[in-house]
Amino acid sequence: MSDPLAPSRAAREVYTPSALTRLVRDLLEDALPLIWLEGEISNFSRPASGHLYFTLKDGGAQVRCAMFRPRSTWLRFKPADGMHVLARVRVSLYEARGEFQLIVDSLEESGEGALQRAFEQLKAKLAAEGLFEAALKRALPPLPRRIGVLTSASGAAVRDVLSVIARRFPLAMVEVLPVPVQGREAPAAIVAMLHAASRARRHDVLLLTRGGGSLEDLWAFNDEGVARAIRASAIPVVSAIGHEIDFTIADFAADLRAPTPSAAAELLVPDVRDLSRALERQHQRALQLLRRALESRTQRIDHLLARLNAQRPQARLARADERLHALRRRLLERVHGALERRDARARQLRLRLFARHPAALLARRDELARALIDRLRLATRHGVERRRARLGELARTLHAVSPLATLERGYAILLDADGGEVVRSVTQAPPGRALRARLADGEIAVAVKDR
Repeated sequence: MSDPLAPSRAAREVYTPSALTRLVRDLLEDALPLIWLEGEISNFSRPASGHLYFTLKDGGAQVRCAMFRPRSTWLRFKPADGMHVLARVRVSLYEARGEFQLIVDSLEESGEGALQRAFEQLKAKLAAEGLFEAALKRALPPLPRRIGVLTSASGAAVRDVLSVIARRFPLAMVEVLPVPVQGREAPAAIVAMLHAASRARRHDVLLLTRGGGSLEDLWAFNDEGVARAIRASAIPVVSAIGHEIDFTIADFAADLRAPTPSAAAELLVPDVRDLSRALERQHQRALQLLRRALESRTQRIDHLLARLNAQRPQARLARADERLHALRRRLLERVHGALERRDARARQLRLRLFARHPAALLARRDELARALIDRLRLATRHGVERRRARLGELARTLHAVSPLATLERGYAILLDADGGEVVRSVTQAPPGRALRARLADGEIAVAVKDR
């Protein structure tokens, strides 16, 4: 027997398992945004679909995770059981089993991944402030006399730098400014040394360097204070930290980044052998310019001597006589040319005058008049013939539609004898009426006897 106090089925809100899991999933996904989760991978599997399924756990709990394609193909490492990772996840529910699970958006190795994320955040912040702008970069001195090297006094980097500078440019004075390059105290020590060197102004350029290492080993050079101290330095700063593939915040803030300490030393100072060759080229160029100057002066003296000789009276008289002969030849050539042109012009005018003689003009006019008369006669004759033909054609057309042509075929036109009106109906011709009949060759009088 049912409980009378229990609500009826219609008054209950009843869920199916599918509806319940869907509701719970929507509540979870709406309540929790993307979150970061760190833990150890276990039960890892990668089926043929390319999706990744695993469990993230710590000492007190575990949760199932799924990472779907194509995000699973973007990973830069191979996940495996026992690996500590940092995951960016969305909290959800697997409806088919009613199981709580996480949908993984991105996955990275723990520890180094967190450092890398902090590196990217600081880099983006300083870049947004314009700290890395190319316009802020200062040029290095071409021949530095004193170089300050900020590094560990016992590291391999300082030995490489000193060796390269001593080999390439022994004239440069290198001063090692010892600072720790690893550990918690390193950033503050580096900042203090940069400020002290900037205030002292003893150096032409500063080199901040250390050897290679892991991301944790190089972390002192990813400090915000170090980057700001580099940009605030009154002396250009070159960075050479780690290996060629290593990049730190200090590299972006420095005026120049070198891939290795040895490469930085090569960028800081010129090679003495290159300088020697350049000096030799300059020496040879100076000698060549001196020889050209001497040759130019010698040529100038020779030219002046030639001009001096040319100014003697005998030479001047000879040149004047030669110029007089040349002018005489040019005068005769111009006179002969003018006479020939005038003669040609006279012949041309004579021909034009003959062409315009009155007798020739009258003959041409008479010939033109006869031609015009012939054309007028011919045009008149053709006009008369065309009009005669047209008149005959019109007469034939008029005769064809004339009543007289009809009368010639035996017909007659009846006219009232008194008024001359045409009789078109028998009602107009009662018996005894006098009429006139118009025939082809004349008229006759007729009378109506009967109808």
